[in-house]
Amino acid sequence: MKVPKALTIAGSDTSGGAGLQADIKTFQEFGVYGMTAITVLVAQNPANKWAHDVYPLSLEALEAQINTVLGGIGVDAMKTGMLGTVEIISLVARKLDEYQVKNIVIDPVMICKGTDEVLHPESAVAISQQLAPRATVITPNVFEASQLSGVRIQSVDTMKEAAVKIYALGSKYVLIKGGAKLGTDSAIDILYDGKEFTIFETPKINTDYTHGAGCTYAAAITAGLAQGLSVPDAVAQAKKFVTQAIQHGFPINSYVGPTYHAAHRLARA
Repeated sequence: MKVPKALTIAGSDTSGGAGLQADIKTFQEFGVYGMTAITVLVAQNPANKWAHDVYPLSLEALEAQINTVLGGIGVDAMKTGMLGTVEIISLVARKLDEYQVKNIVIDPVMICKGTDEVLHPESAVAISQQLAPRATVITPNVFEASQLSGVRIQSVDTMKEAAVKIYALGSKYVLIKGGAKLGTDSAIDILYDGKEFTIFETPKINTDYTHGAGCTYAAAITAGLAQGLSVPDAVAQAKKFVTQAIQHGFPINSYVGPTYHAAHRLARA
């Protein structure tokens, strides 16, 4: 039996709901064998209102991890998450070329949920110049899409405008995750392939338990590509998966509630 394999190059979320922990859980739910290369450690401080503290790993440690997976094993698809610095972004771009990786999902993480500042503003430039041209699909949320495109997104029309500008950076597909950020009655995401827009729409879920939703969505797309799906089909499958995960989100303390990665199993029960 051939088991699809996927890699996530991402940060470690100590609380378990986002980052590489969300990615690995998602890969497993799709029957995809997941592997990791850790970029940063993110710890949440219970003594300081759950403040996010970020601890980057060395470039040498990251490169060794990437070499282990891409050089020693191989993958059917991969994704990125929080990369943290321009130097890390440059290393990842170099490794994608070195190992000629296919099926690349770039999730341009620029902020930790629960914080209100871009981790490193210069990272948006590095992502646009070095990772977007190598991406099979890039999956920004509304905030990240605004940073990459320079478009102030307030509607579906401005999402489309931003998608066109981001596509020009070189990605084969652009998925802008509107989610609950737009003033609509539904959660709307837009996929653009350079010619056509495809809209993915589900009822909006009234919940605060969405920690890790973006990571989970991108990881589910990665899993679909690892299984051999086309990008549109992988996005459609991922949209259904993350919607169920959000619908069954739950609190783990007074500060945060993650999505539930096994929720799709409840739907089949």
